[in-house]
Amino acid sequence: MRETVTPTHCPYCALQCGMNLTPAPDGRGVVVSERTEFPVNRGALCGKGRTAPAVLAAGVRLTSPLVRDEGGALVPASWEEALGRVGRGLGGIRDTYGADAVGVFGGGGLTNEKAYALGKFARVALGTSQIDYNGRFCMSSAAAAGNLAFGLDRGLPFPLEDIPRTGCVILVGSNPAETMPPSLRYFTELRENGGTLIVVDPRRTKTAEHADLHLAPRPGTDLALALGLLHLVVAEGRTDEAYIRERTGGWEETRAAAMAHWPEYVERITGVPVPQLREAVRLFCEPEAAMVLTARGPEQQSKGTDTVGAWINLCLATGRAGRPLSGYGCLTGQGNGQGGREHGQKADQLPGYRKLTDPAARAHVAGVWGVDPDTLPGPGRSAYELLDALGTDIRALLLMGSNPVVSAPRAAHIEGRIRSLDFLAVCDVVLSETAALADVVLPVTQWAEETGTTTSLEGRVLLRRRAITPPEGVRSDLEVMHELAARLGRDGENLEKKFPTDPEEVFEELRRASAGGPADYSGITYRRLAEESGVFWPCPVDAPGPHPGTPRLFLDRFATGDGRARFVPVSHRAAAEEPDEAYPVLLTTGRVVAQYQSGAQTRRVDELNAAAPGPFVELHPRLAERLGVAEGEPVAVVSRRGRAVAPARITTAIRPDTVFMPFHWAGEGRANTLTNPALDPTSRMPEFKACAVRLEAVEAGQPTPTALQAAATAAYSVPPSP
Repeated sequence: MRETVTPTHCPYCALQCGMNLTPAPDGRGVVVSERTEFPVNRGALCGKGRTAPAVLAAGVRLTSPLVRDEGGALVPASWEEALGRVGRGLGGIRDTYGADAVGVFGGGGLTNEKAYALGKFARVALGTSQIDYNGRFCMSSAAAAGNLAFGLDRGLPFPLEDIPRTGCVILVGSNPAETMPPSLRYFTELRENGGTLIVVDPRRTKTAEHADLHLAPRPGTDLALALGLLHLVVAEGRTDEAYIRERTGGWEETRAAAMAHWPEYVERITGVPVPQLREAVRLFCEPEAAMVLTARGPEQQSKGTDTVGAWINLCLATGRAGRPLSGYGCLTGQGNGQGGREHGQKADQLPGYRKLTDPAARAHVAGVWGVDPDTLPGPGRSAYELLDALGTDIRALLLMGSNPVVSAPRAAHIEGRIRSLDFLAVCDVVLSETAALADVVLPVTQWAEETGTTTSLEGRVLLRRRAITPPEGVRSDLEVMHELAARLGRDGENLEKKFPTDPEEVFEELRRASAGGPADYSGITYRRLAEESGVFWPCPVDAPGPHPGTPRLFLDRFATGDGRARFVPVSHRAAAEEPDEAYPVLLTTGRVVAQYQSGAQTRRVDELNAAAPGPFVELHPRLAERLGVAEGEPVAVVSRRGRAVAPARITTAIRPDTVFMPFHWAGEGRANTLTNPALDPTSRMPEFKACAVRLEAVEAGQPTPTALQAAATAAYSVPPSP
């Protein structure tokens, strides 16, 4: 008998690497193998992808609904009991306090079908405006800047395969060697082909070690750095005047703003020497084609939209956008971070990347949904603002695929807000730190147990295929929304009919809802996705034949009213919280190669925990000497929001005025206990990447970070199934 091979995609980052799944020899779960024909990763997988099936195992993932008993413990329950409690909890608060007293919080790991259905569920079944998702914490600043400049946001406006063929790449605040390792080959091939790589990062990361030039600015000064480079471009006569004249608008104001940021001034702000600034301009401007790619470093700032806009201005001034092998792109982080923000999870958006405030968009989507446009609520709170309102204006929350107890800024405060809710329901695969606080936990299918689509960082829509039957007692998020809609209907309305459970049926509705919108999926079908290596949006329905999709955007015109890109003039401003006498050091946060996001899944994989067992504080030897801390000794990092403790990791790869902590862990090592929720005024992105802290040696006799982490993990063990 031949083995069944299911071609699918990794459940983790936005590369969405292709992989094959086959049944495990012992009949339990699946085994991952290479899928070499998929062009993005060409068979390569990181450790997270290789070990992804480990999270499918019984005893790791949830296999029964859990409800909180009279003693306060989570205990197994039937689906009927659990769904009944959720229906009464959400519906009762809606009926007593109004629809906006119920919030919905989604995730960038949900498939397009689930993200679409969740946005519809919030606005139609609950009638609430209070919906947002954790993607707001990921690439919202890049999305806002892209929309302002180009009229459209798609992570990369070109496929990854273009990177090795360009002349220079400036990689700003990204560490793909650890965050998406299979993508590093594109940058290696770039250099092998004679191109150059410039990495901007306050740490000498594994990616920076591959660079031709590493610029190490103070955290929170990327905006000044970009303005300084643009100043030099102008001063050295490297602007593309014909391009600026023919394809852009707003240059004079932007030019004037940049000229106020002369090189020596920028050096004082950023710490990057003037000769390095000049060398970066030379490397970027001399080749015929070049790119700027940003990630969370410049985006997760209280001025993230302006910062990304400044890097876009650099591209526009040099004629490096909307031309072959050139342009600005964002390296999206979460697995479906791109699709998750296109189809209705965001507080201000409807499917197809339509604006919730646009009457025509409301009418179109309402027509697909079979409701009156006037019944659709308006925009609600952004992610942090929604979480901050829990327990006050928002009294009940339905949460899917997110773990804000670990991932939100000012996390101890947000944990307190979650604990103050009247009712919390969580749909998840594992008992995350947030799920452990819920009144009801619903176990839902994950990647290998369900079919659905995702959209990669390239804007490539992909089909994940079901390879294994989920355990008895586990249902899909689509089934959950269908069942809850039945319980939330009023006056005899059959809401459940509006929420089908078959993912292809949901996708067909999504196609209609997105038709004519900026993110048009109407020409994409499951059949096409099964036969092709994904389809790039926009892909409208064309006659007489199928639309081929759009791998490369903006080559003819930008998505603005007149087809021109927009310069947006910006000026440097300080981070929301700068170091002072009480908090003299800057903290920045990020990821490590063996863990992912809040760690809710990867921290349950033995191989990954062996490689990255717990949090740490990375600090320069000079800072460690002043503190009197040796390698591996516990150190406390204190901000105005709280205190975290983790072992010291001493290295010259970080600036002496900066410390780094990864954010994957809960407990005493939780980095987001410290981070600042100051919001970008446009994107509403919190300032994860820069806040003021002080360091303290930990007194003898206090619990070690390892013991604290073990205790935290034990607190979230899965109750046995009935």
